[in-house]
Amino acid sequence: MQPSRRGLLTSLLASPLLAQQQKKQSPAPYPPVLDGATQRTYKTIGGVDLNLWIFQPPNHQPSAKRPAIVFFFGGGWTNGTPKQFEQHCKFLSARGMVAITADYRVASRHQVKVVDCIRDAKSAMRYVRAQAASLGIDPARIAAGGGSAGGHLAAATGVIEGLEEPAENRGVSSRPNALVLFNPALVLADAPEAGVSRGEIARLEERFGAKPEAVSPYHHVGKGAPPAIIFHGKSDTTVPYSTAEAFTRKMQSLGNRCELDGYEGQTHGFFNYGRGDNTHYEKTIQRTAAFLTSLGYLQNT
Repeated sequence: MQPSRRGLLTSLLASPLLAQQQKKQSPAPYPPVLDGATQRTYKTIGGVDLNLWIFQPPNHQPSAKRPAIVFFFGGGWTNGTPKQFEQHCKFLSARGMVAITADYRVASRHQVKVVDCIRDAKSAMRYVRAQAASLGIDPARIAAGGGSAGGHLAAATGVIEGLEEPAENRGVSSRPNALVLFNPALVLADAPEAGVSRGEIARLEERFGAKPEAVSPYHHVGKGAPPAIIFHGKSDTTVPYSTAEAFTRKMQSLGNRCELDGYEGQTHGFFNYGRGDNTHYEKTIQRTAAFLTSLGYLQNT
């Protein structure tokens, strides 16, 4: 039996387990130090500097036009650290991509709503594209990735129109060219076909800062969405596998490329580096590389 949507959102937004996991991952003081990365501030808002940690391929030059990926961490839009995707970035940068892990505002540190997190994610994507020349990036090959709430943000940059920072240059698109999503929260509003009812999510609407449909990627999928791959544990009780299945069906029904890679017996966060013996980190990062290679972002090795 799938968990109810009320249980899902309650655990995703306020899970003590997730908060405890993130505290274990987070060094003090915040923001973290990521060895080998160059740090840039992509946005300052409310006196807060939001940063990117950029991992460059060997012998990378600004004159290059490398593909890039920007990762957003999980933690229920409440906690989390950019360090979550440090190893993913190191792997992909060693293969020839500019790999970036991004900070964004969260409720525990900045008292923000989900809609603010989306705006930050879009600002990060816009900054990377606007600075493509100085970063040695191909502006037409920028992927967004993330896990759980960070997967939601990556998907939101790919399919939700609007929710941009008003003062930013809309002439530079915040939309990624591909999506790499790890147990993402994709259905945040009424969707009976995904097992989600309006009554179950109504009481949590205030946490979103907008109507649920406005922040729910599933409700914004249209033709021409970026190609996507989704990694999801089939025993996930925080973000049920059924929601990933529904998103995949909708993407495919509209002619969009979307691959769902399900893992029997695996629960939320199964893909993270440091989980167990890293078997599922290794499997999912290799599948990520294969997906990106199929798009021409990586070379066959």
